[in-house]
Amino acid sequence: MASISASLVKELRDRTGLGMMECKKALKAADGDVNAAIEEMRKNSGMKAAKKAGRTAADGVVKTKVAEDGSFGVLVEVNSETDFAARDEGFLAFVELVVNKAFETRETDVAKLMEGELEVAREALVQKIGENIGVRRIATAENAVVGQYVHGTNRIGVLIGLSAGDVELGKDIAMHTAAVNPQYIKQADVPVDVVEKEKSIFTAQAEQSGKPAAIIEKMIGGRISKFLAEISLVDQPFVKDPEVKIGALAKKAGAEVEFMIRYEVGEGIEKEEVDFATEVAQQTAAAAAKNA
Repeated sequence: MASISASLVKELRDRTGLGMMECKKALKAADGDVNAAIEEMRKNSGMKAAKKAGRTAADGVVKTKVAEDGSFGVLVEVNSETDFAARDEGFLAFVELVVNKAFETRETDVAKLMEGELEVAREALVQKIGENIGVRRIATAENAVVGQYVHGTNRIGVLIGLSAGDVELGKDIAMHTAAVNPQYIKQADVPVDVVEKEKSIFTAQAEQSGKPAAIIEKMIGGRISKFLAEISLVDQPFVKDPEVKIGALAKKAGAEVEFMIRYEVGEGIEKEEVDFATEVAQQTAAAAAKNA
């Protein structure tokens, strides 16, 4: 059985809102697999779907750049170890260099983009700031219309590709995407295995209701339809006008959403949690042993 660390328990608590002991028990049963533990907890307790926006466990910024005619755009994420470094003028100037080169070359391979002067600039910045700095990922979009939006703190960035319309429409849909975080553009894009996994969870919940099989089948169908609508961009109510869905908003302008990319700083990166008091004690002990 895998060792259940305090950080695993904390992650499950953060994602489910349930008690520490319940989370620890679920993790033991799932052999330390957080996602498997969540699925089992949902089946047994009817817990609402956990939000899987991804853990933000690293710092840095995202930045976009879009052509004046709105036909092309680029989105990059550059990471630092701390938020303090991410606000440094030198760090932000380096990010500007990265996004400009990505825009000019349309290169999405980070290793290729960083060859030469950019890598020299990165190494110099590491020496100056004293933190590890890295370009994590790059995305490009080329459509009839490319909209972009970056959240005010530079932690969430979005590119939206439209078949028609204008950059303002693209910006509105990108802003919605930043706020709501849809997983897919339309329901047809949702993989079968994702639907089946949710269906198994809804089935387990419905069977505990004790209702007749025919009623249970309708309950499951209704929940699946709701689930698909909630994670699909075009079926979501527009954040600026909930009476209008995103698909209808685009259609009014004679457009369809063809491309969507959303970056959130540090999502999916696990950051080691350090107990500061323990770290200081260890460093003091090491220094004492060295001087003994």
